[in-house]
Amino acid sequence: MDTITAADVTAAADRIAGRVRRTPVLQVAPGRWLKLEVLQHTGTFKARGAFNRQLRARELGQLDPARGVVAASGGNAGLAHAHAAAELGVPATVFVPTTAPLVKVSRLRSLGADVRLVGEQYAQAYEAAVEFAAERGAVFCHAYDQPEIAAGAGTLALELLEDVPEVDTVVVAVGGGGLFAGVAAALEGRARVVAVEPFGAPTLHRALAAGEPADVEVGGVAADSLGARRIGSIAWDLAQRTSPVSLLVDDDAITAARQQLWARFRVVAEHGAAAAWAGLAAYSPAEGERVAVVVCGANTDPADLG
Repeated sequence: MDTITAADVTAAADRIAGRVRRTPVLQVAPGRWLKLEVLQHTGTFKARGAFNRQLRARELGQLDPARGVVAASGGNAGLAHAHAAAELGVPATVFVPTTAPLVKVSRLRSLGADVRLVGEQYAQAYEAAVEFAAERGAVFCHAYDQPEIAAGAGTLALELLEDVPEVDTVVVAVGGGGLFAGVAAALEGRARVVAVEPFGAPTLHRALAAGEPADVEVGGVAADSLGARRIGSIAWDLAQRTSPVSLLVDDDAITAARQQLWARFRVVAEHGAAAAWAGLAAYSPAEGERVAVVVCGANTDPADLG
């Protein structure tokens, strides 16, 4: 089974240094902080894993300058891999379902990606990307369930520990679990992780209840970014090792949290990122507990924020 440790996250931090932004930490109340990954390249934490995956492949001699990388994603992961590939001077092919929003397809193309529209569901685009990688020799980049991807995501937790060494608890949103896995590995033995999911996509929560990963139905306002159908194997391993607090929040709480992040702090967050802030209220920290919330993405239409 693939897994990662704190050492992998440290190696990732060294590898991607200078390629990603060190995002700021905003103290919003005594003992409360926001890690503003909304200011990362392409608007989400995923640039960290994308660079780590592609740079590691280059170190291993796997990244062919002519064949480049391939990913399946009409959203944040695809944007991150297209950006990283452009920075490294290699081609990126991104398979997306035909139902992907035109604005995301256009943005992928603006980053130089060769966008292939395949099928109506993500699973079909994923299968096409895997096949393309096998046939063309391009480096396959998973959206969340690869060691380099998860370790790269965890580098934000190392920055957080440097800026707020006294932190007791870190709250993250969970979809497929790459961010959770990286943060949990980085913080293992040092701080607690609270894993927040929508009721409409409870991949980790369901796995913890069943004792093993299981498919879930996906829906709700955060499905575009947290809509994985099953928790990744790396995240599942980290969950078994670190015993996170697992919380579910409903769509109303997520929507209200998104509005609150803007109204109170002028932070633009997509619904998936706002889920973590919504989870803070559901968690109810103990008196004196020092908590940081990762606001992991900003790729949203701000028109309804007021």
